[in-house]
Amino acid sequence: MGDRTSNLSETATTADIDATASDVCVLLPTLNEAATIESVVHGYIDAGFSNVLVVDGDSEDETRQLARDAGARVITQTGTGKGQAIREAVEHITAEVVLMADADATYDVSDAERMLEPILVGDFDHVIGNRFANMQPGAMTPLNKIGNRIINSAFALIHGQNYRDILSGYRAFTTESFSQMQLSADGFGVETEMSVECAKRGFKTEVVPITYRPRPDGSDTNLHPIRDGGIIFIELYRKAKTNNPLFYFGSVGAISTTIGLILGFYVVYRWLAFGIGHEILAIGAVAGVLFGVQLLMFGVLSDMLLSLHREQLSRFELLEARTQTQSPPTSQSSEGDRSANADDAISAEYTDPQKSYNK
Repeated sequence: MGDRTSNLSETATTADIDATASDVCVLLPTLNEAATIESVVHGYIDAGFSNVLVVDGDSEDETRQLARDAGARVITQTGTGKGQAIREAVEHITAEVVLMADADATYDVSDAERMLEPILVGDFDHVIGNRFANMQPGAMTPLNKIGNRIINSAFALIHGQNYRDILSGYRAFTTESFSQMQLSADGFGVETEMSVECAKRGFKTEVVPITYRPRPDGSDTNLHPIRDGGIIFIELYRKAKTNNPLFYFGSVGAISTTIGLILGFYVVYRWLAFGIGHEILAIGAVAGVLFGVQLLMFGVLSDMLLSLHREQLSRFELLEARTQTQSPPTSQSSEGDRSANADDAISAEYTDPQKSYNK
């Protein structure tokens, strides 16, 4: 899926989006963001978003007080991690649409209209802001860029959707679609998990170009590239179990089979060339091949079952849609029909001499 030059913008106007801004809650997860939170909150309020919710991870600085002074509603999360903060915060939101952004001033408030347009004017469920579309110099380290590219490519391979920037923290979504997601990641893996849920559940998801800026001086990142990158890769693989079981089981099966074959060729070569036997390695080679083949077979069967399950769900949803369009007659109209039929029968009885005589 590429970045959109929205077709909706041909019919959408700023007034259309401003008219529904009251249905939007701006969600800002924070942890020690005193250097930027005040300007970020002021930016969204000045842009017309009166409903700004800050969920704070028990910051040690003045983040919460500065956010309140700027006009935001502030809650302190009961757990830890960005993922847990988002799940808890959404429970406090009554608006129909959520615009989620980081509080470190790396995202541009002027992109909010572009982020919300597919939902407020179109019929999309989830919008992802693509940071790579307009990334300013110094906004991301070379290591982070490489890691992001690898993760996005892996996501497209495993889950069959190219969202271009699945780790973006600038998102818009409906609270209804969010309530259907099964999210468990507590840390920075939440963006990956949300992207997987969008692909898994078939949510209409749009990717829009946004500006990504460097952190201002005095603002420190809470992201640890190596640790959090490893968590994200594990999350990608773990979620493949229910969305792409062929990859989940097949990848391990392929590795096991390959290792078994390499060991097997080595054992055979040593035996034929030097007459040296390696019984333990031979047993390991056979075990590796058998284990790998079994996993591959299990992956194929699981993928078939998943395809059948999705097909059945599609049929049920189609049947439900047809049932809802064919509304049954009301009891009042049914009683009226019965009454009309009874009146017709009585009238016919008195107007038909033969029937009256026989009676």
